[in-house]
Amino acid sequence: MELDLASMHQLAVEQGIDRATLDDALSEALLLAYQKTPHAAKHARVELDERAGTFTVWARDEEPGEPTEEDPHPAPVLGEEYDDTPKDFGRLAAATARQVFTLLFRKVEDEKVFGAFSGQKGKLVTGIVQQDVKDPANVHIAVGDVEALLPRREQVPGERYRHGERLRVYVVNVARGVKGPEIVVSRSHPELVRRLFEREVPELVSGAVSIMAIAREAGARTKIAVRANTEGVNPKGALIGPGGARVRAVMENLGPEKIDIVDYSNDPAKFVAAALSPAVATGVQVISEKNKTAIAFIHDDQLSLAIGKEGQNARLAAKLTGWKIGIESAEAHAAKVKAKAAQQEAQQPAGEDADKAE
Repeated sequence: MELDLASMHQLAVEQGIDRATLDDALSEALLLAYQKTPHAAKHARVELDERAGTFTVWARDEEPGEPTEEDPHPAPVLGEEYDDTPKDFGRLAAATARQVFTLLFRKVEDEKVFGAFSGQKGKLVTGIVQQDVKDPANVHIAVGDVEALLPRREQVPGERYRHGERLRVYVVNVARGVKGPEIVVSRSHPELVRRLFEREVPELVSGAVSIMAIAREAGARTKIAVRANTEGVNPKGALIGPGGARVRAVMENLGPEKIDIVDYSNDPAKFVAAALSPAVATGVQVISEKNKTAIAFIHDDQLSLAIGKEGQNARLAAKLTGWKIGIESAEAHAAKVKAKAAQQEAQQPAGEDADKAE
């Protein structure tokens, strides 16, 4: 049966498909197509001949075995091979060949995409929003010739994505899916903020400054803890930039989201106090280092600032530090300490008088 294998091999090489891979896939597909024809032999193989530009289906029938005294009922044996290529197989064979080539080409393209993007996981990429009417829950992002998925769980609440809009996204995962490579990107991931700052702050790239922790409620507020690794470098100043230029450039990519930059410290009390910024803590009492619990004392006029709207500031501070933070009035705490001291002083003379009476 005729099949232009030479042209197929040439096209395969141009598309980066190995000839042996093409032949194996083609032989398997043609054999499967043959087995679906009427009266197909149970045992068969496909032979490809590139020079002749043909393929042949060689079949073998089962024949009864010769009985012996040791084996009076032998299993059937396979007879001689014969050409069982269906005469009207040409159109089906051509369609099968096209399908095999298409699938192989798609597989090669998928592998190229996967290879190119497997190294992009955890990085920042820029894409163009592509709305899909068949998939309204998710947003599709064109990154070059590849389409990435921005699922609802990775979107920022309240953020609108307009068709054709350029958007910076964080690559969360690259995996092989049923329909090809699946590239998942995010706008709400905390690491998106880190990558945006790395674009603007040379000190982060050089290692002079490190971002030690990030706590984010996407679309509302982000807290970042920074530390200097080089003497004489102001870590907060590095991220803020001259006249606030660097932090503004990051915020332009995040919309109305606010950013608090605080100093990191290995001292839990200092770190907890810094994390509650913009409120100023008069002191922090570590209750349990094992359970990571602490109480921060805040002036009455800054209590609402420390807690934040709907508890957001306190919540982000806890997430940033990894500590459970209680917030108390500094004035109430001072009054409590003063009252306790007065009580102890009042009890002391009574005790001394009792000793003298004895």
